[in-house]
Amino acid sequence: MFQKLHIRLTLFCTFICGMILIFMSLICLSVSEKESRKRHFSDFRINISMLVNHLESQNVVSYTWLSQFCTDTHFELDILDNGSRLVFDALNPPSLDEDYFTRVRQKAKTDYGLLEESVTADSILSTHEEFELTINGETYYSAMALIPKHNGALNIAALYSLSGLHRRILFQRLLFAGADIFGILLLGIFFWFFTWRMIHPLVISRQKQAEFVASASHELRSPLTVMLSCLSAMKQASPAEAEDFSRTIELEGKRMSRLIDDMLTLSGTDSSHFAIHKQPAELDTLLLSAYEKFEPLARKKSISLHISLPDEMVPPCLCDKERMEQVFAILLDNAISYTPTKGTVLLSLDASSERLTFRIADNGAGIPDEEKEAVFDRFYRCDKSHKDKTHFGLGLCIAREIIQMHRGKLWIEDTPGGGATFVVALNL
Repeated sequence: MFQKLHIRLTLFCTFICGMILIFMSLICLSVSEKESRKRHFSDFRINISMLVNHLESQNVVSYTWLSQFCTDTHFELDILDNGSRLVFDALNPPSLDEDYFTRVRQKAKTDYGLLEESVTADSILSTHEEFELTINGETYYSAMALIPKHNGALNIAALYSLSGLHRRILFQRLLFAGADIFGILLLGIFFWFFTWRMIHPLVISRQKQAEFVASASHELRSPLTVMLSCLSAMKQASPAEAEDFSRTIELEGKRMSRLIDDMLTLSGTDSSHFAIHKQPAELDTLLLSAYEKFEPLARKKSISLHISLPDEMVPPCLCDKERMEQVFAILLDNAISYTPTKGTVLLSLDASSERLTFRIADNGAGIPDEEKEAVFDRFYRCDKSHKDKTHFGLGLCIAREIIQMHRGKLWIEDTPGGGATFVVALNL
């Protein structure tokens, strides 16, 4: 399911961003081509003006200058002097038929009104027009100029092929297309990893959910199996045996109730319905209260339970009093459960101007470094055989959830001499 979602998200994001990239490229390409055409036509007009100005100022037409001008500008020229064609083929052989220049003069005459008959010996000003002309499928910048002379007029027709410009535009389009394809490929690679990074937490969450359901089912099945077995045995048991079976059923029922309560608590944290109500509280008093509640249990197991509080007054902490009592109860119960007979459990509190630090230290078997984070996972127990029927591996997970909702931290350290120390840090 997630693999298909990953592929679809990658394709969707790549398609959307690819379309945006192509759209922006088309806009840039359009502006670039427009400016390029505009610049080329402007250069063409400047060159025509330079040609007209030069011929106006010269009494004798220089074929050498005209040939060099055509070479530099890539113009094709046809010049008529009083109807006679000036020929400089030896210097600059023509590449176009005379019909091309006839088309230029015809368009200038019909569209712009340039008539050689209107230019007389008394005329002073030259006239010229530049325009775009398509001949036999090829586009040219074209111009016609009429330059008055003392003995008549020079009729100039000029053509400039746009094939070079079109090749540059085509190359630019191919370059943009290649860049877009390469960009889309890069986007695809990026979104492949990006979408997986976004989906990965969902995959982990789904996996943990499946593991949670499997573990919960296993934990619930155990007391149910015991209860059903006891009920079946009670049918043929003596009154004394039936009473024992009844007591076992009650204990298993209470065990199942605790498990369900823990699961509901975790469910509340997952769905954001796990509310905390912060009020100023004296946490040294709460820690002392937890000590007094668990002292009888510790004494019953022959465990020495000690508490160390600072001599100076501990400032109140803004927290949920009931939830913090729950955290202390979980950590103390865990410490006493895994501390051997004749062992020691120490509760301590250190206060500073910025934070309060609680430590619940035992001298039990301790927790290996590779498991110090794993013990906070749901249904995780260091006791792989699950011989301990009073713990389900949910308490430490609940404790960390509560501390994190208080924007605090809960972690494990090694107790000097052996054992584990659970450390709770809360900011004031």
